Amino acid sequence: MSLATQFYTMLAMISMGSFFGATLDTYNRFLKRGERKRWIVFVNDILFWLLQGLLIFYILFLVNFGEIRFYIFVALVCGFAAYQALMKTTYLKLLETIIYLTVTITKFLINLFKTLIYNPIKWILLLLITITFGIGKGLYALVKTILKVLLLLVKILFKPIIWGGRICWRVFPKSIKKYIEKFSKIIEGNVKKGTNKCIQGFKFIFKIFKNK
Repeated sequence: MSLATQFYTMLAMISMGSFFGATLDTYNRFLKRGERKRWIVFVNDILFWLLQGLLIFYILFLVNFGEIRFYIFVALVCGFAAYQALMKTTYLKLLETIIYLTVTITKFLINLFKTLIYNPIKWILLLLITITFGIGKGLYALVKTILKVLLLLVKILFKPIIWGGRICWRVFPKSIKKYIEKFSKIIEGNVKKGTNKCIQGFKFIFKIFKNK
């Protein structure tokens, strides 16, 4: 390994040590260990360390094709120590500022969306639903009233016919009455037979489709 490659490797590992310190503080800030269950913390810790290890090895592979030397670990420790001593306080303040701005902007956008889009659409839909139900109730009441009036008119119009039919029925000879009753029974029997045959036909067709 040439001196230039070793130098670049040292700089990369010092940078990765500082980056590891920043990501560790970020990870602890968002994880909130005291509020999580132990198994969740355990799984997240394993994933975090695996990701950091893979990232460091990837950077090392880009710099010196993955050759591991003792000074690499020294450089990582130096970078982490430099972050802790020089950059940690500034980074944490910057991180809190970014989090605050992100939360504030997100809340503002959500409230703006609710005020300009969600609430107007909601009230318009409620108004349309209320108007539709009101119109439906009005139409139902109107149709109901019209049907009652028509039924009353039909009763009034057909009452004389019914009365006349009853009078004629009383006047008819018994032979004619018997003939009419016999004819009506025949018609009723034929209607029943036709209905039964239709029902049987539908049952047969249903069985065919059911077996398929």
